Amino acid sequence: MKTIKVILADDHVIVRNGIKILLESEGDVEVIAEASNGIEAIEKVKQLKPDILVSDIRMPIMNGLEATAQLKKIAPETKTLILSMHDDDEYIISSVKAGALGYLLKDTTREEFMKALRSILNGDQYFSGDISAALVKGYLGKSNSSPGDTVASIEYHITKREKQILKLVYEGHSNKEIADTLQKSVRTVETHRFNIMKKLGVGNVTELIRKIDKEPAIII
Repeated sequence: MKTIKVILADDHVIVRNGIKILLESEGDVEVIAEASNGIEAIEKVKQLKPDILVSDIRMPIMNGLEATAQLKKIAPETKTLILSMHDDDEYIISSVKAGALGYLLKDTTREEFMKALRSILNGDQYFSGDISAALVKGYLGKSNSSPGDTVASIEYHITKREKQILKLVYEGHSNKEIADTLQKSVRTVETHRFNIMKKLGVGNVTELIRKIDKEPAIII
């Protein structure tokens, strides 16, 4: 049985430890190195030439998508599997465009994780849940923006999910209420809110509301 050599890239040590334990419990997976950002991941892939890089998206210095895109050019023999808490189509499509062969959510089961690793090791694509390779390929054939996108949303690079959350924040809903409405975790909502405020250049909810009042097209 061939051992699958893996490098883990995530800026949280406790997450890497958990993933390593999960993968190596299978017997045919060896985690040969770990990285806390995209730069480290690239260097370790170049040195150790793993079969697969399992990478988070949000990391300091260089994120997972940037690292994936670079590795596609300099180390095409190493395949990338994105492991993320984000389930938005935009993140998935961006990962595929960067060169990733797979995309898993962090609440995946061990069985699905191993299925994904073995699939992309053979050169196939693998995506969590309802996302299929056919769907992703369909999205890739389209423009990055849809007819319903507004000029303001495009200007600030607001995703569909972020626009949903932005509307609910504007209406005065709490993170818990938004999480319940969208059936997401509170942590996921908090992450989206942080990204939204960063994109819009505001520091708090009051400034966010004022921004939308001035530019209502952001949430249309």
